[in-house]
Amino acid sequence: MILTNALLRRGFLPVAPPGDTTTAARDGHAQAAAGSVRFERVSKHYASGAGAVQALSDIDLDIPPGGIFGIIGRSGAGKSTLLRTINRLEAPTGGRVLVDGQDIAALDESGLVALRRRIGMIFQHFNLLSAKTVRENVALPLKVAGAPRDAIARRVDEVIALVGLEGKHDTYPGRLSGGQKQRVGIARALVHRPEILLCDEATSALDPETTQSILQLLRDINQRLGLTIVLITHEMRVIREICDQVLVLERGAIAETGPVWQVFGNPLHAATQALLAPLTPGLPEDIAARLLPEPPAGPHRRIAELRYSGSGDHTPDLASLAAGLGTDAQLLHGSLDRIQGRTQGKLLLSLAGTGAHCADAPISRYLKTLGYVADSY
Repeated sequence: MILTNALLRRGFLPVAPPGDTTTAARDGHAQAAAGSVRFERVSKHYASGAGAVQALSDIDLDIPPGGIFGIIGRSGAGKSTLLRTINRLEAPTGGRVLVDGQDIAALDESGLVALRRRIGMIFQHFNLLSAKTVRENVALPLKVAGAPRDAIARRVDEVIALVGLEGKHDTYPGRLSGGQKQRVGIARALVHRPEILLCDEATSALDPETTQSILQLLRDINQRLGLTIVLITHEMRVIREICDQVLVLERGAIAETGPVWQVFGNPLHAATQALLAPLTPGLPEDIAARLLPEPPAGPHRRIAELRYSGSGDHTPDLASLAAGLGTDAQLLHGSLDRIQGRTQGKLLLSLAGTGAHCADAPISRYLKTLGYVADSY
C-alpha cells in the first residue's frame, strides 16, 4: 500500500517514477520444461536504405511454461518480431532463442518442422481459406503432415468441440462471424496438440463483447490443456484480463517485466505509464475546477490521494481511516480494481488543514503509521 501525493496546481500531476525506470528480466537459466522459452541477448536488425533498423536489442527473458505471458508495446516496439523468433519465422541477428532448453537456431529443416508443430499460432485476421469448410480448415495441418484420415477426423471433432463450434463443421468462413472465425483459427492452431500457443494480436479485429469471449476461451484452454500462451497486444485491458506476467517493450528493448499486478500497480517506465493511462481515471473535472494554485494561509482543506499498488496484503480499511482521520474527512473519489487477487487503485480524500504546511499535523502522523506519506494541498 502506497500513498502518493502530488501537488495539485490547477490540475493533477502524477507522481514522478523512481530513478531506476527499468525492471530487468529475471536472472537464471531456463528450465528444459515443455512449453518454456528463453531469450538470451536476442537482437534483430533489418537493412534499409537509410541504414540498419534495430527491431530488437539485447532481449534477456524467461517465459515460464504453463502460463499466459503478455507482450505489449506501442506500434513499432518490436512485439511481432519478438513473437516470431519463437517459431523461427524471424531469425535473430544476435543472441539465442531456446524452446524447452534447446537452441532452435541449431535445428535442421526436419527439426524446424517438428518445432512448428509443437508451437501453434493464431493471427489477427484469421488466415482461413475461404473455399474450405471449418472442418477442412482445421484439418489442413494434419493433412499436410500425412496423418491417417480416421485420426484426422477424430482430432478435428475434438478441437472443434473444444472451441465451441459444434454444428459448424461444414460451414464456410464467409458465413461465420469474426469471433467464430477466430475460434476456427484457434482450433486449427491446436490440432497438433502444441505445447506453446502464439497469439498475434488475436483480438484486435474483434468487437469488445467478442474479444471478451475469445479471451475467456484462451484462459480456459490454458487451464484445461496446460499449454503456454504467449500473446502480443497493444491493449492493456487484454493484459489485465488474462495474463499472468507481462513484458513491456519500447523501441525494441525491455522497458519492464513482471507479474501483471506488479506492473499495473507500480509502473516504473514512462512507456508503461502511457499504456496504462487510458485505464487510469484522472481527477474529476468538478474537483479540479475548485483547486487553488497555492494553499491559503488560513484554514483550508487539502487533498490526499491514497494509492494502492497491490503489494502486501493491504486493502482499503475505511473503518480505520475514518477512526483516525475523524468525522471531518470526506471521500471525494475512488477507483479500485482487483488484479490477480490484489487490490489496486486510489482513494481521493478531502482533509481539514491549517497554514501553508501540515506535514506535522496529527492527521499526517496518523497516515504515516499506516505506511502513508502525507503532504499539504
